[in-house]
Amino acid sequence: MGKGASSLSEGVMKKILLSYAYVGIWIFLSFTVIVYNKYILDKKMYNWPYPISLTMIHMAFCSSLAYLLVRVFKLVETVSMSRELYISSVVPIGALYSLSLWFSNSAYIYLSVSFIQMLKALMPVAVYSIGVLFKKDTFKSDTMINMVSISVGVAIAAYGEARFDSWGVILQLGAVAFEATRLVLIQILLTSKGITLNPITSLYYVAPCCLGFLFVPWILVEFPVLKQNSSFRLDFAIFGTNSLCAFALNLAVFLLVGKTSALTMNVAGVVKDWLLIAFSWSVIKDTVTPINLIGYGLAFLGVAYYNHSKLQALKAKEAQKKATQADEEAGRLLQEMEGEGSARRTESQG
Repeated sequence: MGKGASSLSEGVMKKILLSYAYVGIWIFLSFTVIVYNKYILDKKMYNWPYPISLTMIHMAFCSSLAYLLVRVFKLVETVSMSRELYISSVVPIGALYSLSLWFSNSAYIYLSVSFIQMLKALMPVAVYSIGVLFKKDTFKSDTMINMVSISVGVAIAAYGEARFDSWGVILQLGAVAFEATRLVLIQILLTSKGITLNPITSLYYVAPCCLGFLFVPWILVEFPVLKQNSSFRLDFAIFGTNSLCAFALNLAVFLLVGKTSALTMNVAGVVKDWLLIAFSWSVIKDTVTPINLIGYGLAFLGVAYYNHSKLQALKAKEAQKKATQADEEAGRLLQEMEGEGSARRTESQG
């Protein structure tokens, strides 16, 4: 008995430690990619303010590695998808993803890392609002009050921002809107059709599409400037490691969601945001004002309550599902017993 309990506790402990390890790896890589992108794009640091080019490098690198993992080494199973489904479902998602990445990377040129994380707190508001608009979510007054509290918190944080830049805010809010629309469209165009893509198969299908969409604005906006800047030479050490970190982050998402849950990633994301705000203030020396913290604190409480509500709703749904299954099982057993009883009565009458 003691050995069984000991082995059980060791197994549980191992699972808990692995979960913490996955969370730690994801936080580290997400943190690294954000800071690394800021370092490359910021004019006061590496001074390479070409967000479209950087995003295209990421997409080309991720597409190549995803192709190797899926097609060559066959470490990840592909998803059966027709050309019509690809064009009608993946292409719109790829277009939104390219805009989201382009705008979010562009925001690093104008805004501090800490303020960008504060603006990203609006993601649940955008996802819920667009979900209601597309009729994927139902309008609830208490949820909307929660969304308003998050928005007010972000507005207070913006009011207290020392390096407020209107264009940077527009870019980041645009990135949030595009990303939220992409997440809702994934549910409408893929999940509802029974198609589930993990981060690797997502890159395999979506990254080449993003690359194609980004090529047009790159030719019009950044290519002429890069052509004039003849002194520039691509630093493979910088851009190679940056792209590798971006790809490793997608692998970490695959591990974290696969071994824990999407909700765990949401909670880990809150921890990561606070760490980034602390890093931005202490290392990059960005100004973080008390009003910033009060506003983000309010938004943080709203996001935490939203995640808690989603968890409770998920638990209630699971409980209802189990109760329905139990009722169906009881009904089936009752029918079997009634059938056996009638058979016995028939035999006795015979």
